[in-house]
Amino acid sequence: MSSHQVDEIGVLKLLLHGRIIGYLTSHRNGRNVLSFVDEFKHDSNRPTFSLTTHPDFPRSDMLLSESWKKNHRLHPVLSNLLPEGALRELIAQGLKVHVDNEFQILSYLGRDLPGALMAQPVDPEEVPENILSSHEKSRVVKMESPVRENKFSLAGVQMKFSMKEKEGRYNLSKGDVLGDWIIKTPSTRHQYVPLNEFTAMTLASLAGVNIPDIKLVELEKLDNLPQVNLPDEKLAFAIRRFDRQGRARIHMEDFAQVFMKYPHEKYRFGNYEQIGKILYQYSGEGLYDIQQLARRLLVNILLANGDAHLKNWSLLYSDQRTPRLSPAYDIVTTRVYIEDEKQFALNLGKTKNWYEVTHEHFQLWAERADIPWRVIKPHLDDVLDKARTLWPEKLKELPMLEEHKIKLKEHWTKLSKDFRI
Repeated sequence: MSSHQVDEIGVLKLLLHGRIIGYLTSHRNGRNVLSFVDEFKHDSNRPTFSLTTHPDFPRSDMLLSESWKKNHRLHPVLSNLLPEGALRELIAQGLKVHVDNEFQILSYLGRDLPGALMAQPVDPEEVPENILSSHEKSRVVKMESPVRENKFSLAGVQMKFSMKEKEGRYNLSKGDVLGDWIIKTPSTRHQYVPLNEFTAMTLASLAGVNIPDIKLVELEKLDNLPQVNLPDEKLAFAIRRFDRQGRARIHMEDFAQVFMKYPHEKYRFGNYEQIGKILYQYSGEGLYDIQQLARRLLVNILLANGDAHLKNWSLLYSDQRTPRLSPAYDIVTTRVYIEDEKQFALNLGKTKNWYEVTHEHFQLWAERADIPWRVIKPHLDDVLDKARTLWPEKLKELPMLEEHKIKLKEHWTKLSKDFRI
């Protein structure tokens, strides 16, 4: 850009629980800048945008005092609000933008993002002067609310949609109507994933894992879906959104956001010790949440779930400020789809191998996370007792494919003697 050329920028205002917390600007060269407003930065009772901005978090004031700048991508805290994979591609097609144009995708999805954050286009005359003064030789352009056409066909691996239930039918949430269920359609790559997830989540619940309401929904009850190519299966998996309560939004963030990592880094950074340490230190119910975390870690091993990465653990801010471990989600027996899979997503006590894990690894995990082992061991014992006494019989009546049930039971026999079922 020449020294005389004016940079045209688009601006979104970010609202949290109805109050403006900052402005996100997008420049023609791909630079995206998030600037927090003074009223938010200097409020010691501010609602929590991210754990890293909580007044009790180290260096939070310094983080808020500076603009968050990224080229092309949005900052990870915002980037992780957007869908991945096939659904993202479908949205980009409909908007006629590049799949990596995160600013435009955020603008389109801004009314029904995960958690309580909203992103809304701002007319030029509404942009505060101090925002303009920080971008020399810039002119704000009027942004129209993006409209996406649902006429594109896409072969998705598995699609997730936020939908509103009414009288037993489900509609895509639009405008100011908040979705109350996440609906996951069948996968074009793997057989009967909805049945697998329903089964795994049900077994997890029997072992004391906190889960939201779940159900299987007939595909014919899903209205106004985009033209996605689905396999010849009849049922989708539905899980109630725990970040919604009627018309109220409850803020949340996943641990990729907490660690400020992008979605593609969800397997490469962080470990279960770091997640445990943060929960124990900052949760409003640290002891309960860390015991729940331990239960889920063992359940993931028992259910052969290799996908418990950073984005599949979240914090929920029900009182707008204090983090709590959210209910569990995305528990799937991945072992039945991946030949010779034997690892979960992140390190636990120096290993990722399901078949190597013993009580000693969990004890090392607890020690590294500064958690007393005596408050963890009884919960692991309780999970095992419930799994050994309840799961084999319950599995018979659950809808998972029979061949998948056989593989899961084979997996149980290969675990260390500490955790064998």
